[in-house]
Amino acid sequence: MSALCPVCNVTLPLPQIESHVNSHFDDDEIDPQIASDHYLALQLASDPPSTPKEAPFLDPLNKTVPFASLARSQTKSPFHIVENGGLICLLKTCLESKTKPFESNTSLLSGYVDHFQSTKEDKGWGCGWRNIQMQCSHLLSRRDQEVKRVLFGGSEFVPDIPSLQRWLELAWRSGFDVSGGLHFDKRIYGCKKWIGTTECAALLRSFGLRARVVDFAPEKSRSMYLSVPGSAVAPKRRGYGPMDRYVVKKGGSGVEKGVDSHGSSSSSRISKGTVLMEWVWNYFSDNRLDVSSGVHITNKGPLYFQHEGHSRTIVGIQRRLQGTTFTPQYNLLILDPADFTRGIEKALVDKRGWEGYLKRGAHTLTCPEYQMLYVDNGIAVGEELEQLKTINSLFVEF
Repeated sequence: MSALCPVCNVTLPLPQIESHVNSHFDDDEIDPQIASDHYLALQLASDPPSTPKEAPFLDPLNKTVPFASLARSQTKSPFHIVENGGLICLLKTCLESKTKPFESNTSLLSGYVDHFQSTKEDKGWGCGWRNIQMQCSHLLSRRDQEVKRVLFGGSEFVPDIPSLQRWLELAWRSGFDVSGGLHFDKRIYGCKKWIGTTECAALLRSFGLRARVVDFAPEKSRSMYLSVPGSAVAPKRRGYGPMDRYVVKKGGSGVEKGVDSHGSSSSSRISKGTVLMEWVWNYFSDNRLDVSSGVHITNKGPLYFQHEGHSRTIVGIQRRLQGTTFTPQYNLLILDPADFTRGIEKALVDKRGWEGYLKRGAHTLTCPEYQMLYVDNGIAVGEELEQLKTINSLFVEF
């Protein structure tokens, strides 16, 4: 059985026609009407008359051919499945074991998150993609069926990095984060290029998800950020780099030691750390003042956490009120793609060494600027979806 390519009119055996036609769509100038005709022709050619058609993939922007083709061809990313309810449940148990009666110690956690570790194939450049995978694992674990229907064409799994790269290219071609796409020449598939928070936002927003970006920086840098009116065309301050340029390095004892590579004074680090920690606390507590002591799993998603040289995923925060003045002391609870999932799991199960993997105090926040991303509930459509094509952000002054 053969079929006619609607783009170049070449007749090929049916098993070859799909890959042949898809090759035409590497060209950004392809006529949308031809693309639509191609998809219809391909479906008619490949489906026998007696076979009912599959339910179509939900395509929020009616991208049709590239969307449907990618939704069918994408590959599920391998990862280590953690038993006993996953890493967040194990972390909750460890935090509870450290909480003493009558102690003013409160921990707030995100919902379910799978850890995606970097492998030898993406070590040194893949941390951004791995954090996107962690964010998506949470989104797909929720009971929000609408999100499951739109994300990655309703596949209900987290794609591998090459598939995510294709989805990001499609987002750029659909008009999301135009300036960011031009920075990469709208090509990233098969490349070992570092990405950041804005690429994560563009990818998620292309499915209608309300991905929000937050910038933390000194006031003097405000004009360089996306929150400034008209800054959609301004240079974006990107905070990514090789994964081996850690802000925090492990000492011989396995205890995390802060490394101040920017010459910041101790007081300024504490000040910056406090601002960022309080924002994260307010995010997970939903700005509530009546949060009781103990360990709580919230309805909040994890935070994509970007800084110079690396990115990680914040899955919670711990607060201890100190002394008679009840001064808050915070620790971020973080999953790092540079760590091995089995190592994290073993430390949590054994309740030994897990703090070195997951806890980060304010003294470790030594970078001059940070960027975060979170996802609000709901799916954007119509005019709101069009507005999401421009990446803007909330600016928080250090």
